[in-house]
Amino acid sequence: MTIQTRLIEYQHNDLTLEGFLAWDDSQSGPRPAVAVAHAWAGRSDFECERATRLAELGYVGFALDMYGKDVRGTNNEENTALMMPLAQNRPLLQERMHLAIDTLKQQPEVDASNLAAMGYCFGGLCALDLARSGGDVKGVISFHGQLTPPGNTEGQPINAKILCLHGYADPMVPPEKILELGKELTDAGADWQLHAYGNTLHAFTNPAANDPGFGTVYSEAADRRSWQSMHNFLAELFSA
Repeated sequence: MTIQTRLIEYQHNDLTLEGFLAWDDSQSGPRPAVAVAHAWAGRSDFECERATRLAELGYVGFALDMYGKDVRGTNNEENTALMMPLAQNRPLLQERMHLAIDTLKQQPEVDASNLAAMGYCFGGLCALDLARSGGDVKGVISFHGQLTPPGNTEGQPINAKILCLHGYADPMVPPEKILELGKELTDAGADWQLHAYGNTLHAFTNPAANDPGFGTVYSEAADRRSWQSMHNFLAELFSA
């Protein structure tokens, strides 16, 4: 197995975005691909590492970019300033997610008929909004994502399958928000599932998360369990 990577520039209006693609070149021919949407700080080593791990599983991993090439936040205030323009303009957020999927489809390593998307924290919201807005993917996965509906997709069916992986003790997205998401997805006719991890806070997949006061703490068990659930979900998704 030899994992190869490359950076891919793509444009949204006058904004240059840059994604990170990873694939195993010991395999021949196009294969299923999974887009990885980043947390609120922007595309980082964390998302690129997850894309690489997806490549090790036999997929093409694509760590996408929602903010612009080389745009990163370095603290909570900067991260918030980067995230809020998209969180408050969900049609714009959805456009950038659709563009990322279109860019992924164009890569020669990718089977454009077998796509999925996943995301972390803010990226979980991005993945869910891709499904809500009819993105051309078979399924999406949210890891400790924000769950608030966008307000511009009510009454639309959701055809992509959905897996939501969530910390039950997440102070940013309390249990009532999980129930609201369940109703939303059921009303939209979605095939959905939810795994809630007890005594688990926000950002449970990030080994660098260690701020109980802010509500972000890494959990080795929830990280491992959620990755296995993702693995099972993708295997089922792409075998259909």
